[in-house]
Amino acid sequence: MTDVIVVGGGPTGLMLAGELRLAGVEVVVLERLAEPSSQSRGRGLHARSVEVMDQRGLLGRFLAESEKFQVGGLFGGIMKPWPDRLDTAHPYGLATPQAVTERLLEAWARELGAEIRRGQEVVALTQDADGVTVGLADGTDLRARYAVGCDGGRSTVRGLLDIGFPGEPATVETLLGDMEASEDPATIAAVVEEVRKTELRFGLSPDVDGQQGLYRVIVPADGVAEDRSTPPTLEEFRRQLRAVAGTDFGVHSPRWLSRFGNATRQAERYRVGRVLLAGDAAHIHPPAGGQGLNLGVQDAFNLGWKLAAEVHGRAPDGLLDSYHTERHPVGARVLATTRAAMTLLGTDPGATALRELFSRLMDFEEVNRHITGMITAVDLRYDLGEGHELLGRRLRDVQLKQGRLYEHLHHARGLLLDQTGRLSVEGWADRVDHLVDVSDELDVPAVLLRPDGHVAWAGESQEELLAHLPKWFGVTAPDTPPSASHSPSR
Repeated sequence: MTDVIVVGGGPTGLMLAGELRLAGVEVVVLERLAEPSSQSRGRGLHARSVEVMDQRGLLGRFLAESEKFQVGGLFGGIMKPWPDRLDTAHPYGLATPQAVTERLLEAWARELGAEIRRGQEVVALTQDADGVTVGLADGTDLRARYAVGCDGGRSTVRGLLDIGFPGEPATVETLLGDMEASEDPATIAAVVEEVRKTELRFGLSPDVDGQQGLYRVIVPADGVAEDRSTPPTLEEFRRQLRAVAGTDFGVHSPRWLSRFGNATRQAERYRVGRVLLAGDAAHIHPPAGGQGLNLGVQDAFNLGWKLAAEVHGRAPDGLLDSYHTERHPVGARVLATTRAAMTLLGTDPGATALRELFSRLMDFEEVNRHITGMITAVDLRYDLGEGHELLGRRLRDVQLKQGRLYEHLHHARGLLLDQTGRLSVEGWADRVDHLVDVSDELDVPAVLLRPDGHVAWAGESQEELLAHLPKWFGVTAPDTPPSASHSPSR
């Protein structure tokens, strides 16, 4: 029996596998596809996901294969520059094709010892008091203490658990694919600019993933397909391009073709016993704002350390359930945001007027910061009760006397950043690091960070600290030596 089976080897499942391995949890990833997909539906990391990669020491890998961006139609296609004072040391997104994200995360997970099995389709799942049995299409069974469904919007795991998935079905559909075009690039650019004055669900973006002559094509479909799992044909793309733009641009040689709708649904529960859901298995929504991949990666970032603590038998009561408590409202907020964004992308007079109004509102710095912070998730605050204004927020990377804060979070452990030098995490040294250092950017004596970088406590009282440590990190370990504090050079 292994510790955890992760069903699905996309960004969410691979991020979760790496997080679990950092905590020493045995993990097997089961991916239905025999080979990595070349489709890059998700095309970037927002600022919070950039922070996540930095917290785990992965940012350099992504920067080497990505371009930074600070502008884009993140909300309803409204093109505005990012605000100047976004609360992050990484005020940018990364244009990273999903295939690259998956390759980098898979390499990281494998380096840490995760076992990734491709061509493994899950068809059955049962659980009992001791573990979970996963049945595969080849007739074999695997046994684990826990399982997590990261297997997408048509999640087999969610269906086998019979979890409700309420929401709205698709009412509009959009075609998406990568293909070549024989029309002159200047003509394509001119036509796209003109059409997008009224139709924002349209575009031909050149040189996709650095491949000259390859276009990312997006165009409204003619209605909603009865079977959305069936990809569109090239002729369907040509027909819709002619209907919307008056020309099909001579598109040919498609690399991949797909369709997506504006269906919006969320799982009623993210946990049933020893089985949990993350990523698109837990929520689906239109891709407006590019939030889907990021939401899934951040689900995994919240879940990994909690599930690891449960596996190791040191999770305090309610810790694993806090995954649903914290992430379900976040998913609901993204669903609401994408509903609003899709309304703004409409072509009727009401949608056009609303988009013009929002465009003027976003010229105000505070409005722009609020919307950008919401979509990039840097404004996220979990409800951890009353306390310091930092409580529940993720702490942005701050400069210390000995490096940067995020450099001390690579191993997915708790961290006490102590500017007083008087505090102690004795008894929890096997799971919480104690860093005695100071930062001109942090106006609080000390902060206790969870492994996901969110503030679990802020203050200067050892008594208060001792009241919060068990809440997130369990009881003290027997015979644990005093923690070694890491102090700056004076």
